[in-house]
Amino acid sequence: MTRLITLILAAFLLAQCKAPKSATVPAIATPGDQRIAFYNVENLFDTVDDPKNMGDDEYLPTSKKKFTPERYQTKLDHLAKVVKGMGYPALIGLAEVENAAVLKDFCEKTSLQAHGYGYVHFESPDFRGIDVALLYKKSRFSVAEAEAVRIQFPVGMIPDKPDYTTRDLLVVEGKFGGTVLLHLIVAHLPSRSDGQKETEPRRQHVAAQIAKQTAAILQKNKAANIVIMGDMNDEPTDPSMSQSLGAQALGTSLADGKLYNCFSQLHAEGKGSYRFRGDWNMLDQIILSTPLMDEKSPVHYQRSVIYQAEYMMYMDEKYGLSPSRTYGGDRYFGGYSDHLPIYVELGN
Repeated sequence: MTRLITLILAAFLLAQCKAPKSATVPAIATPGDQRIAFYNVENLFDTVDDPKNMGDDEYLPTSKKKFTPERYQTKLDHLAKVVKGMGYPALIGLAEVENAAVLKDFCEKTSLQAHGYGYVHFESPDFRGIDVALLYKKSRFSVAEAEAVRIQFPVGMIPDKPDYTTRDLLVVEGKFGGTVLLHLIVAHLPSRSDGQKETEPRRQHVAAQIAKQTAAILQKNKAANIVIMGDMNDEPTDPSMSQSLGAQALGTSLADGKLYNCFSQLHAEGKGSYRFRGDWNMLDQIILSTPLMDEKSPVHYQRSVIYQAEYMMYMDEKYGLSPSRTYGGDRYFGGYSDHLPIYVELGN
C-alpha cells in the first residue's frame, strides 16, 4: 500500500511539472508593480554614428570619450541594476536617451528582458540629440495612444539662439493594471547651462505647454488620472512649476482640476535628485492630478521616494557624497548617472 501511494504521488508531481503554463495565470507581483518612476539616465547614447545627429559625435569609439561597445553595455547594465533596485517599476519615464535603438537594447540586453518591458519613444529636434521616453511593463500597462508634442518658442524669446530647440513632450494614454486609465506626460525642460535666471523663461514656457496639455485632458474628463514626470531643471517652488504649471505642494487641500507635486516635501527637507556644487537640487519630479491623490480612488498616491543606493554614489573630495556619473568631461568614471531616480508608490 505504501509503495502504491508513493507511485501515485510521484505521478502527480511529474504531471504538475510537465503541465503547460496557463495564459490565465497572473504574473507574480513584484515590489515595483505599483510604482511609477522617473530617471534621467545621463547621455544614453549608442556607439553608432548617426549622420543626422551631430550630438552623438562625442559618444563614439573614435571620440575623445572612447565610448566603446563595452562601455555602452556597462552603461546599460548599470542602469538596469538601478531599475532592479527600485523593484522593476511598472512605469519608468526616461530623459537623455538618444534613440529607439538604445531603448531596445535596454529592454532586451539587460535584466529588464525577464520583466517584459516595452517602450514609447519619438525622435525630437533637440539640438543635443537627446529625447524622453517611457518604459512600461506590458503586464501592468497597455498603451492606447501616444504622441509627441513639439515645443515652439516665441520669436525673440531667445535672441542669441534663434535656432534653439528642445525636447518634445511625450504624451501617453493607457490602462494601468487593466482597469485604470492613466494620462502620462514625460518632460525634460531646458537646462540652466546658459544661466539659471537667463533660461528661466524657457522653462516657464515649456511648463505652460504642459499645463495646456493637462487642461485639454481635464476638459474632456475632470476626474482624469494625470501623471506628469520629468527632469524639470527647476525646483518645485520655482515659477515654472508653482506658477506656469500650477503644481501645488503636498498637504494642500484637494480640489478638482488641481495638480500636486509629490516631491515638494522632500525638497522642503533639503533633499534632492541632483547635486550641484555641494547642494542638493530637487530637479526631478512627479506630479499627480487630484483623483490620484484621493485615498478613495481605486489607485492613489502613498509615498515619494528618491532612490539612492551605496553603489550609485561616490565621495567627492570637495562636495561630499554625490551620484556617480559615467563621464566627467572626457574622463570615463564608469558610473551610473549624475541624477538619482525617483518614484511614487501607489496603493489600492
